Amino acid sequence: MLVPLRGRVAASADDRSSADAYEQDASGRPSNARSPVAPRTTVAGAGTAIGSRSVDENEASRWYGEYLKVFEACGRGESDAGSLLAYYGVPLLVATDDEFIALSTEEQVVAAAQQQIDGMRAAAYNHSDVLGSEVTVLNHTSALYRGEFSRRRADGDEISRLTVTYLLTDGPVGRRISALVLHSP
Repeated sequence: MLVPLRGRVAASADDRSSADAYEQDASGRPSNARSPVAPRTTVAGAGTAIGSRSVDENEASRWYGEYLKVFEACGRGESDAGSLLAYYGVPLLVATDDEFIALSTEEQVVAAAQQQIDGMRAAAYNHSDVLGSEVTVLNHTSALYRGEFSRRRADGDEISRLTVTYLLTDGPVGRRISALVLHSP
């Protein structure tokens, strides 16, 4: 869930934009045609691609459930923050009441996730109950997942409640969370 963030992770000047993955027309503008890429294969943990015709709201919810299990394992100390790179896109856009940030390297994404995980471990986090969720398929390559969560300790005591909207996208590396927006309380 990677929210809320505390502190800023600076982007380096050498970071490259995902726009490099698009061809340009004669005027130098992106042509919206993808550069040739190898046929898609399923990435471990990524499941069916959002862009496949078989994806629907249930498939996006199932994939999010896979992600949540990995996130929970990180919060309990059973897995490290790097395991979330199978689910977070790079760049990853994050918006909270305090700031908007673009995490443009894997190192920045892992550092931000680790910061969140450290706080969860300090609070004796065990799992997150999904209190409600909604999926909106936007097009063949993206969907929104909006969820309300209750973070809990092993004894069931609530640590916190939050609502988050995720932009799920399908690109050359498979399905990823490309943007994460924490709702105001």
